Amino acid sequence: MNIHEFQAKDILRRYGVPIPPGDVARTPDEAKAIATRIGKAVMVKAQVHAGGRGKAGGVKFCPTPDVAKEKATAILGMDIKGLRVEQVLVAEAADIGTEAYVGIIVDRATKKAVFMVSAAGGIDIEEVAATTPEKIKYHPVDPRYGLRPYEALQLGFFLYKDAKQAKAAAQIMRQLWQAFLDSGCSLAEINPLVVTPAGEVIAVDAKMVIDDNELDRKPAIAALRDESSEAPSEVEARKANLTFIKLDGNVGCVVNGAGLAMATMDLVKFYGGEPANFLDIGGSSNPEKVVNALRIITADPNVKCILFNIFGGITRTDDVANGIVTATKANPLKVPIVIRLTGTNEEIAVKILQDNGFSASSDMDEAVQRAVELAKGGK
Repeated sequence: MNIHEFQAKDILRRYGVPIPPGDVARTPDEAKAIATRIGKAVMVKAQVHAGGRGKAGGVKFCPTPDVAKEKATAILGMDIKGLRVEQVLVAEAADIGTEAYVGIIVDRATKKAVFMVSAAGGIDIEEVAATTPEKIKYHPVDPRYGLRPYEALQLGFFLYKDAKQAKAAAQIMRQLWQAFLDSGCSLAEINPLVVTPAGEVIAVDAKMVIDDNELDRKPAIAALRDESSEAPSEVEARKANLTFIKLDGNVGCVVNGAGLAMATMDLVKFYGGEPANFLDIGGSSNPEKVVNALRIITADPNVKCILFNIFGGITRTDDVANGIVTATKANPLKVPIVIRLTGTNEEIAVKILQDNGFSASSDMDEAVQRAVELAKGGK
């Protein structure tokens, strides 16, 4: 679950991270009032779950409250990557001397949370990692002890030569670590971590992503979800108990099991296609899940072909077949469909599909190649 910048900053403030004052506004007049209360130049920043806000015109410097109102008027209602801006963060503009990056990710290789720090902050950390990896220091955290003071100080000195600044950064990293743990994060980052001309170390921006598996145990964190800033298809999928992530391709994928879903997307790419989504219907044999999956995928105008890839273990392939038939009778497809079924009740499933005008393959490579071909306009 993504949360907004202002929500992440509120959490970090509670752990003592120094952050410039600010508040969220939903109208231009509220933005002006917040800027007036701050009494200094402010930044007005669109609050949507999308990167590239600045490039889209969603982040503006405002020297006066009147300018803050003017910029908020322009930003509120703006469309950024398909998401409508419903609120803006009005925060004191920091006087920036240098910018650094501090983040925590969950690393599969080490099976630990890993700190990533770099003096090259303020830009995409992915670009830094790709072009100048020596500018990033990685530090896996031992879950038995957490981030110990001497480890934080080592990271601080990787960022700053000045001892006072290194110690301040070390303290912020320990606070960030505790917030990461307590909030159930899969990612937490400060970019940029700023040193002002006066030598203060402060967090100017913050991002936190919450592990969905933590939400039942953390109702206060779960309450921060803003469905208006999420893709409608992802909201609908979550309500239907489907695991769904929208992507930018044109091959709509319906798969059972996360591992098979990943393998399917890899194979789509291997054969020259682009997956339009990750969609895992899980191990349930409920045909209604298939109906919901097809409804969500067909709502995406980018989808040019639908690929079903079902390996029946717990999932009964005949239930999947019945779901396909039910869904397509209620809403006839406007794009081709390729079906690969194998496993539990496969023969019954194939007969159900054939009786209703569908064909099915048991060969995964063959099905994926066909779907990619059809998505490209083949016959």
